[in-house]
Amino acid sequence: MYRRFLKRPIDFILSLIAIIFLIVIPVLPTIAILVRVKLGSPILFKQSRPGLNEKTFMMYKFRTMTDERDKDGELLPDHIRLTRFGSFLRSTSLDELPELFNILKGDMSIIGPRPLLVQYLPLYNKHQKRRHEVRPGLSGLAQVSGRNAISWEDKFYYDVEYVDNISFRNDCNIILLTIKKAFVREGINSETAATMENFKGTKKEMKI
Repeated sequence: MYRRFLKRPIDFILSLIAIIFLIVIPVLPTIAILVRVKLGSPILFKQSRPGLNEKTFMMYKFRTMTDERDKDGELLPDHIRLTRFGSFLRSTSLDELPELFNILKGDMSIIGPRPLLVQYLPLYNKHQKRRHEVRPGLSGLAQVSGRNAISWEDKFYYDVEYVDNISFRNDCNIILLTIKKAFVREGINSETAATMENFKGTKKEMKI
């Protein structure tokens, strides 16, 4: 009942309240100004991502990297373009706040598997594809279970586990754990990169 009838209305109401609150405080305008001053324009990072049933939508985030390029015009590596201010936005998840507008529109949910790159769609196995049976989330079970510090296979395992066990109680627990991890700033980076290595497909069987 929660999954079919209550989750979406709750998402809409909470995201609307959050947007109004963050504008009035004013958190969103302040971050937008700082991003413009420290990182330049555009203020928002926009990218097409797959959502419910693999239907793509335009996801919004505050930008966290500069557009620095080498002499050939190629973007420099992430760890160079990711500034201290950008790292702060990522570690506190403040860069994700514009996704509240995606939730309001119905592209996303407050809790669900994180929306990943469109180019990953052909790489998922049958089990991993099940992450798209629900709307992607601002946070999810994988994020509170390790975020970028765990393997892709473990992330997808947690994503599907969430899909199979959606409930109001589980969503509330994930929200509380997300708030805790935002303060502790755990699992922001992988062990070998400034962000997370690209997914290249699963070579071993998923654990189910």
